[in-house]
Amino acid sequence: MATGSTLPRRALGRRIRQLRERNNVSQAAAARIVETSPQSYGRLEEGRVTKVTDLGINALANAFKADDEERRLLLDLAQEIRQTQKSDGSLWRATSDVIPKAFNHYLALEEAASRIISWQTMLVPGLLQTREYRRALVWAEYPGMPPEEVERILDFVMKRQEMLVNSDFRFEAILAEAVLRYQAGGPGVSTDQLRRMLELSEMPNVSVRIVPFDAQTPVALITRSPFVICEFPPLPTSKLIEPPVVYIEGFVGELYLERNVEVAQYMDTARRLAQVALPEAASRDRVLTTIKELMK
Repeated sequence: MATGSTLPRRALGRRIRQLRERNNVSQAAAARIVETSPQSYGRLEEGRVTKVTDLGINALANAFKADDEERRLLLDLAQEIRQTQKSDGSLWRATSDVIPKAFNHYLALEEAASRIISWQTMLVPGLLQTREYRRALVWAEYPGMPPEEVERILDFVMKRQEMLVNSDFRFEAILAEAVLRYQAGGPGVSTDQLRRMLELSEMPNVSVRIVPFDAQTPVALITRSPFVICEFPPLPTSKLIEPPVVYIEGFVGELYLERNVEVAQYMDTARRLAQVALPEAASRDRVLTTIKELMK
């Protein structure tokens, strides 16, 4: 039985399904293209264990009219599947990794998720950031980046936030109170960011809760590292539930955890953080208080 991280297989399946649907090709027709059964092809699109060859990937890319960049991404993901076969069920991606260099697993998970729980200790989550707040972060991390590249990143971040209007998606942010206090870009940018957070927190599918400095249980102090939990809807064909993934971002890379025992520990930590976080209304009051202090 194949082992290793499921992330490359899931990502490859989603990309192939998107290309197929874009060209109005049925699964049965796609199965005939790669000379396999509809069941085996269905497993490919759902990211389940199945044999993937570069010859088959190229045949599908031709049939689905993939451009050069799309074809390269499919082949890179297929190569990553083979490289991760012997991993322990987690995936570590150093920032210097170049296979596949044009693909970010977290963004793919975010796009596919039905629910995201984000624990942050210093920064506002990307789905809640204003353009100017994110600009300050980009300039701080990459002071030499060309302005046009900065704007491209900002356009992409703002585009990501469109998923918040999807009523089938739920975003739950649990934030240490320090997130409200750190000023990125100065008081004006920080004030606008907190106002934006308040606005988004009123949406029925968005929850923002603050773990205050004076929380009686020190779980927030123990859980110093931010993390994100992604949960997913049933797979489109088999209706199986796609396993959740924990994402942890570090200074030199990204860690993705998929094993049940590890995911369960982070789910329990998120539950404990939620227990000590202020209710949503009280959290909004805490944000408002911070805004007033910044405006003095």
